[in-house]
Amino acid sequence: MELRDFLVTPILIMFVYITAYIVRPYVTNELTRKYFFWALTVRIAGALFLGILYQFYYSGGDTFNYHTHGSRVIWNAFMESPSDGLSLIFSSGEDQQIAYKYSSQILFWGDPGSYFIVRLAAIFDLFTFSTYSATAILFALLNFTGMWMFFTVFAKQFPNQRKWIALAVLFIPSVVFWGSGILKDSVVLACIGMLTYCVKKLLIDRQFKLLYFVILIAAVIVIYQVKIYVLLCFLPAMLLWIYASEFYKIKSTVLKALLIPFVLALIVVSGFYAIVKIGEDDKRYALENITRTARITAYDIGFYTGKNAGSGYSLGELDDSFTGMLKLAPAAVNVSLFRPYLWEVRNPLMALSAVESFVLMILTLYILMKKRSLFFRALGDPNVLFCLVLSITFAFAVGVSTFNFGTLARYKIPLLPFYALALILIYHYQRPQPKEEENG
Repeated sequence: MELRDFLVTPILIMFVYITAYIVRPYVTNELTRKYFFWALTVRIAGALFLGILYQFYYSGGDTFNYHTHGSRVIWNAFMESPSDGLSLIFSSGEDQQIAYKYSSQILFWGDPGSYFIVRLAAIFDLFTFSTYSATAILFALLNFTGMWMFFTVFAKQFPNQRKWIALAVLFIPSVVFWGSGILKDSVVLACIGMLTYCVKKLLIDRQFKLLYFVILIAAVIVIYQVKIYVLLCFLPAMLLWIYASEFYKIKSTVLKALLIPFVLALIVVSGFYAIVKIGEDDKRYALENITRTARITAYDIGFYTGKNAGSGYSLGELDDSFTGMLKLAPAAVNVSLFRPYLWEVRNPLMALSAVESFVLMILTLYILMKKRSLFFRALGDPNVLFCLVLSITFAFAVGVSTFNFGTLARYKIPLLPFYALALILIYHYQRPQPKEEENG
């Protein structure tokens, strides 16, 4: 903490709330309005608590490396030489010759994905005088914007379940905590929310607006830059959502039966093509290299760079084959959704993740045991399919490539809102839904 944190941050918080009060009537309606300030407040609190945790519990870590040993360096460059500051912001973080006096001090220089967060923090620093807590609040505001857009997509379709949807999307504790500060996770989560909103508006509701298209493209670019594997999980689920939404409108059962093979083939081909195109620019995620990348990442996080982030776990031996990785799929999905178990807790942060995992396990078992027939009927809902496919795919991806509960708690936060939302939609599937209402 510095003096500037106590001077700049209160002023910024006041400005954020005044702006939110002005904007609220345009982005809410009578059904969603009461959640707006609560969702904003918990994210601001989450960003501040995250900074306190990293400073006083971890004595450093990624969030300070992004700011104190990243964007603060660019801020200092701006103060001494604006041209050097601009060159650092517009650099991809790979050319060692760019403003070497400063770039040599940036810990994440040479890692384009991490350096993207440094650049974003540096832009925010220009408005916050490089105040850590104020910049963290702007990250929280970005995350809130994306998650609010995500929330409105489903609150509009299922107004009777809006309080449960709000809980799933806006108020899961670990998602709020790990998704609000100066971290990759908060930015990626915000972009997932924006992407979900724009896909619904543009490709399902057919509401063609330039703003939706611009936000969609920007979200895709940011996710691609920061965590490309998130796109690998999102795109097939997105295509399934789009095709299933069109398929759902068909009334004829015979026609549906005839079209099912063609729709499934189209989804597989489209998803395969999308993954291939993504992998062209980053060979680590090309199809022939994905399994090797997963193995290297898992062992690195589990036994080297992430060994102090929390207790490690193992799913068994990883090799570089698809079949070897697929054999671990059930265990990988289980560890992401339902572990750490309560008896595996080793520290307070693991306890938070363990309680959430336990609640998800109980809800899942209840639905599978008590509402089994409802579960299979609910799979005909495009929204349920989308949320389940995305969350389970993502659970497999992070579970098989992390091998550390501490790191997994952060990496898995994008799947938690989708999985919780899927459980809510399945549980309430038989209840009649009112007609959609216009969102304010």
